[in-house]
Amino acid sequence: MFAASETAPERGRVEQDALQDIQAGRSSTRWFGAAGGALWAAAPHSMVRWEERRGTAGGPGPAVLKPSASTMSPPKENVSLLFKLYCLTVMTLVAATYTVALRYTRTVETELYFSTTAVCVTEVIKLFLSLGILAKETGSLTRLITSLKENVFGSPKELLKLSVPSVVYALQNNMAFVALSNLDAAVYQVTYQLKIPCTALCTVLMLSRTLSKLQWFSVFMLCGGVTLVQWEPAQATKVQVEQNPWLGFGAIAVAVFCSGFAGVYFEKVLKSSDTSLWVRNIQLYLSGIVVNLFVVYMSDGARVLEKGFFYGYTYYVWFVVFLASVGGLYTSVVVKYTDNIMKGFSAAAAIVLSTVASVILFGLQITVTFSLGALLVCISIYLYGLPRQDTTKIQPSETKTSKERLATV
Repeated sequence: MFAASETAPERGRVEQDALQDIQAGRSSTRWFGAAGGALWAAAPHSMVRWEERRGTAGGPGPAVLKPSASTMSPPKENVSLLFKLYCLTVMTLVAATYTVALRYTRTVETELYFSTTAVCVTEVIKLFLSLGILAKETGSLTRLITSLKENVFGSPKELLKLSVPSVVYALQNNMAFVALSNLDAAVYQVTYQLKIPCTALCTVLMLSRTLSKLQWFSVFMLCGGVTLVQWEPAQATKVQVEQNPWLGFGAIAVAVFCSGFAGVYFEKVLKSSDTSLWVRNIQLYLSGIVVNLFVVYMSDGARVLEKGFFYGYTYYVWFVVFLASVGGLYTSVVVKYTDNIMKGFSAAAAIVLSTVASVILFGLQITVTFSLGALLVCISIYLYGLPRQDTTKIQPSETKTSKERLATV
């Protein structure tokens, strides 16, 4: 601490002392001269602008360093290119493999399983995985139980709030099975990218965000590409089961709307409080299990009682359930190391892999309109993910002004 009668510390010394205090977890209180000012200090997890709050107006006094409203965004973790490529590969394989494997189980398997039970089992696995991650996050069984009592069982209003996206997600996941029972995996993969404009629209309406002109252009380009794909749907010669392409496209339309609305709604709930992501996931999956059990009862209740809950389950079906549960959670953790451009490449690569797999496994006959439409979709995904100009960063003039003010301290 500096006494009020002492000379103000020299420039550079303040930053060093404040930084040491912040990193050591000590109080960041300092005595400054009458001129005051501001300085930039590095907190352990972000770059924060620390402003002076005077103890006495217009004169020397205790000044507490506190974060100002203008904070810089946290720096990205320094990860290697090899690790980013690994993340990209994982996201691509999960997306492509899940689609192709689900299509396989709905068209090649002789004893068709109940898709509603598969969705329900997926929610149960996600619940247990989230409980395990939350247990690791809390550090002990006692704190885990306390957290569950306070945030889950002791918060019926929060459970009710999360029941909204639970119902929507249940509808989305069941529609995915209907779509892939009637459309080829490659056609599904391309058409499902309509979730991008749907999510963008929900973001604008529900979160009051804006899209750039390039993003709006890419949205219309994507819709045009999907229209070309559906204009003359590619046919799979090795699939003998009866299919209804219009039913499949209708199911995708419902699924993409559900994906956009539920994703934005869940984001809004997450940002409305400081509750842990994994607590929110547990609330979501608990509601989801109840909703999906109701769907099983209403849709396949009599047949499930007759044949059994796990009727028709093979290794391939369990693999689909595994990808839907573990793959989704794993990808949500991995994406923090990637940017929008890499996500765009991942989606485009998943489309290509799904197309190649469909040609080999299902005898897909690729048409010119499908190829052109898929190309437009891939380009639009890339354009939509291009970074916008960041207006939150400190402009050079502002930085210079801050330094000049600091020099007078």
